[in-house]
Amino acid sequence: MAITTHPTFCRFCHANCAMLADIEDNRVIAVRGDPDDAKYHGYTCIKGRQLADAHNHETRLLRHLKRTPAGLQPIATTQVFDEIAARLQDLVAQHGPHAVAVYSGTYAFQNSAAMFAGQAFAKGLGTRNYYTSVTLDQPAKVYTTLRMGHWSGGAQPFSTADVLLVVGNNAITSHYGPVGAVSPFSPSRSLQDARARGLKLVVIDPRVSDVARHADVHLAVKPGEDVALLSAILNVILSEARFDQAFCQQHVDGLDELREAVRGMTPEIAAARAGVSADAIVAAARMFADAKRGVASSGTGPEMSGDGTIIEYLLASLNIVCGRFVREGEPASPPRVFTAQTPRHAAVNPPMKLWGEGFPASRFRGLTQLGEEMPCNVLADEILTPGDGQIKALIVIGGNPVVAFPNQDKMVAAMQALDLLVCIDIRESATTRHADYVLAPAMCLERDDITNLSEWWHETPYARYARALVPAPGDTLDEWEMFWELAHRMNVPLRFAGGEADLAARPDKATILDLIAAGGLVPPSQVRDDTPDGRAIVYDHLAPVVQPAPAEAAARFTLTPDDVIAQLRHRLAQAPDNDAGFRLVSRRTKHVFNSSGHQYAALAKKGSTNFAHMNPDDMARLGIADEGAIEIAGARGSLFGIAKASPEVRTGVISMAHAFGDFDTGLGGVRAHGNSTNRLVDETSDYDPITGQSRQSAIPVTVRAVAEVVAAE
Repeated sequence: MAITTHPTFCRFCHANCAMLADIEDNRVIAVRGDPDDAKYHGYTCIKGRQLADAHNHETRLLRHLKRTPAGLQPIATTQVFDEIAARLQDLVAQHGPHAVAVYSGTYAFQNSAAMFAGQAFAKGLGTRNYYTSVTLDQPAKVYTTLRMGHWSGGAQPFSTADVLLVVGNNAITSHYGPVGAVSPFSPSRSLQDARARGLKLVVIDPRVSDVARHADVHLAVKPGEDVALLSAILNVILSEARFDQAFCQQHVDGLDELREAVRGMTPEIAAARAGVSADAIVAAARMFADAKRGVASSGTGPEMSGDGTIIEYLLASLNIVCGRFVREGEPASPPRVFTAQTPRHAAVNPPMKLWGEGFPASRFRGLTQLGEEMPCNVLADEILTPGDGQIKALIVIGGNPVVAFPNQDKMVAAMQALDLLVCIDIRESATTRHADYVLAPAMCLERDDITNLSEWWHETPYARYARALVPAPGDTLDEWEMFWELAHRMNVPLRFAGGEADLAARPDKATILDLIAAGGLVPPSQVRDDTPDGRAIVYDHLAPVVQPAPAEAAARFTLTPDDVIAQLRHRLAQAPDNDAGFRLVSRRTKHVFNSSGHQYAALAKKGSTNFAHMNPDDMARLGIADEGAIEIAGARGSLFGIAKASPEVRTGVISMAHAFGDFDTGLGGVRAHGNSTNRLVDETSDYDPITGQSRQSAIPVTVRAVAEVVAAE
């Protein structure tokens, strides 16, 4: 059969790069970047280029599995949903709806309907126990900064920025940056082009990352001292009156209180704590404040450092006092297509507190839902602790909690304690090893999808509706279809923004997507009809423009929400950590997306282990050989790793990817599989009191060389 080529987009990660897929005999045989796409210009990353291998890989599940005395065995589609639905109904009847939990992992977000369907199912059941990976890595960005107010028009976009201040975000590798930061679409080229037009760049990072190599000012901060460093930058800006005084006078409360709170954190004191130059701190502050446009932003690392909520508060404060928002008459940022539209005005939306009183509460640590999700911090305890509300059943969509969640041994115990564990995954994993059922999903080129995830980074109303290019093989189903099958059997409503799904006859994907994206600029089905060739479309004529502030608009930003100033003062008053140990910080890896990617041949060639990157001077001092085995120990536990000499890492720091590997691979298997740094994390003793996020970066550790053993065959 002849090879045909079709436009589509990648769903290996959230960047949704434009692609061309070659199809032969209903089989994906190759993918590559689409050079004709006006946004991506042919760019793809090494992970995305493995989609053909991913679809056809020998480890891929094509049948649903059920645990039997002989292990996981194939089970027919009708039977598997009959059995799961019956078991869920029994558990709800015995213990109530909170006995059931749903977790949407990283890959639930890459399917434009999966996360919404899982959430709708949880709501329909009436359980408070809906979890997502957001609360594992960056919850403060999503939930805590809104308590300061929110600019209706949006943040200034990257394309018009004169300056960018980046804390612990390496977008060239991660393909992630908050709105206004480095574009995830061909990030290296985006940054180089911005630098060529004059962008100034300040990077705060304990290592010389890919982004930091382009910096005008690089502050190689000691892990754990971001709060002191950002406070000193604010101190310089406020004490030298370099902030946007007109904007603050019109829109901001609490300026004097913030100024007083950071007054004592001088550049000299912060420099001593953070291990950087005081002059560089001053230069960074002036560079950011004296520019007219451009935002301050962070990545995963700072939020995982134990100070996530305060760090995001300080970054939001920098953007607020410098007025880094689009104004009346400018394009709204981001415009969005598939997200429900709200009025876009040159005004502050009132502060919103999305946790605490009035939100469903966990049984542990005083934590509550954040918005509509429960913090992942409490999941293990909610499973392991008897009593009213104990979780008995868990459905995992595209996630791997054993590898990704804090306290790996405890998470394994929790998975084993469940009455029912259902995993939706393309292959067996460290988590499916404990599952009662594993449901095999269709993969991205076998289903329809829209770009509702990546549209948060587009500066124009760019939209795509990708058609399924090949039939879903075997018994595989789209994830949303799995929840429909359960809801159909259990009579559980699936309510979306546009109404309820029909439970009598399974709708098609476009109908579900229209329900999910109700209120957006253009319904998904219209985008499908407007693009018969499957390429992207830009609805420039519908792009929202920031309108004048309504006459009744009275809300103002507050720099003093709740008791945040007291928290900031307390944190700055704490003595710095001056022990002789190391700090382990998180990082991203180009060829792996969390715990996914190790299986594919082209990616495996880049390395299968989770290297512990260290400064060569530290390694020489401790007698650690390059690519030699080491043991890393913290207060919670220890793990084995393979050291990698990396001069770009500052002394006293170990840099490792998180959510990596398998369950405690031990010394014998560490080269083949790596290890998850969550073995060092205790979610009950070091966590954010609002988000529950555990310290998963800037972890105090010791390190020593160890004699290696050979894994048994």
